[in-house]
Formats: sequence, structure tokens, C-alpha cells
Amino acid sequence: MLTVDPKEVSIAKFHSILLGAVGPRPIAFASTIDEDGRPNLSPFSFFNAFSANPPVLVFSPARRVRDNTTKHTLDNVLRVPEVVINVVNYEMVQQMSLASTEYPEGVNEFEKAGFTQLASEKVRPFRVKESPVQFECIVKEVISLGDEGGAGNLIICEVVMAHMHAEVLNEQNQIDQQKIDLVGRMGGNWYSRAHGTALFEVEKPLTTLGIGVDALPVHIRYSPVLTGNNLGQLGNVEHIPSEIECREFKNSGELELLLAQVTESDFASHRLAQQLLAQGEIQKAWKVLLAS
Repeated sequence: MLTVDPKEVSIAKFHSILLGAVGPRPIAFASTIDEDGRPNLSPFSFFNAFSANPPVLVFSPARRVRDNTTKHTLDNVLRVPEVVINVVNYEMVQQMSLASTEYPEGVNEFEKAGFTQLASEKVRPFRVKESPVQFECIVKEVISLGDEGGAGNLIICEVVMAHMHAEVLNEQNQIDQQKIDLVGRMGGNWYSRAHGTALFEVEKPLTTLGIGVDALPVHIRYSPVLTGNNLGQLGNVEHIPSEIECREFKNSGELELLLAQVTESDFASHRLAQQLLAQGEIQKAWKVLLAS
């Protein structure tokens, strides 16, 4: 294991460690204006949602490491404390990247990157028409984390209006995670795309009280086949199948038929249970493990 003390390496070196490890990061495509009303558009991946009541988004334009200067977005919100945070999806990622070019002050990144300006309803900065979701925000506070290169500036934004394209909504008017096709920032030039097989669901243990991994039988907990993810699935049930349920399962002949399909004979029941867990058949996986 490589262990690094941030005080013993360069800012740029530790910055690369942070960006490579903390990701994928959502992108705040921030639209601001200066005191003369000139628009600015720039992406920031030090960004997330932090509150629903009130609805608060926070992003951080860091001071440049190379020369300790600040970015136009930060300068703008300090003078005009309003911003539109536009969400970035795959269809616009190349244009978004182009907008991150450090053009001189006063240059309109909407025009440079080929985006369409939309008037906002409650704030002065423009929305990006091509963005699937646009959040109009009032800047409530800017918190400086330092005065040297690499220091962040937390821009705390309260959402006062949200706009969503109909194309990314499902029948319940909720955002469909497949349709929205979001992208996230990673280290170096890398991005991730939240789409297709990259997406998966994990059941939230909000309404149930899982038994926990520590309550699993020893032969299951220390299985050489089952992974930590598998154990987490098994531990997220409120109760395990009873002896009667397991006996009925075994006597039904289904267990024998399922085991016959497992190609590797060592720990066959564990391998079968692993396959069932991958299919979401958690109770059946439990029965296989307990009835074998």
C-alpha cells in the first residue's frame, strides 16, 4: 500500500490523487454574469447536492495551482450572487469540455461552445438549453478555504427554480436514470457515463432491519466463494428462511436441479447461491446455502 502525507508532496501531486480517487464526480455547469451583464459558462466537478429543505447545491471553483489566480465564475458570484447550475449529460460533454477553455474575461462561452442561452425565470444568469436539468440558484454564501493555489471556494447555492426536459422523465414525471444519461468527471482526461449496464440498483435498507453480516452462519460468512457484496446482500434480510422452508425447498427437487447446472463441483452450493444473488433471488440463495 502506498501511503502519502499531503504535506510531503506537491499540491499538484496530491490534487491528482484526489481527482483519481474521488469519482465519478457530478459536474456543475455554472452559468453566471458579471456586473455588466456579460455571461460566463464554466464546468466544475467539485460539486454535489447537500440539502433538500432548503434545496442546496454546493460547488467549488479552486484557486489555480500554477499562479494562484481565481476563476471568472468566482469573481462573478461575488459581485452578482446568482448562478444557474446546468446538469451535464453525454450528448453535451464535448461542448462542455470546450467551454472549460480559459478564454479571456468577457468572452461568451455559450457562443464559443455552441450552446443556446435561455432566459431564467428568477435569476439573471442564463440557462443552457441543451442541459437536461437546469437549477436556478441564489448564492447564499461563499466560503474561502484558503488563499493559496489549490484552495477551494465553497459556493453555497439555494435552488429557487428547477427545469427538466420532458425527454428525461418517466411516466411519473420523475427523472429516469437511463434516459438522462449523466456523465461524471474522474482523474486525468477520464469521464464516466451513467448509462446502460453501468447502472445497477441496490436496495436501500430504510424500511427493514437487516440481520447484518455478523449474524451470518460461519460457513457462509467465511466462504471462499462469496464476495463482500454477496455477504452484504445476504445480511440485508430481516430473517433467514426457516428449517421447514429449507426442507420443503430441498424435497421439491429444485435444489438438485439447480446444483446440476453448476459446472464447478467445489463449493457448488456457494457458487449457485452467488448466481442467484446476481439475479436478485436472495431468499432462494439463502435456501440453497442452508439446505445443502
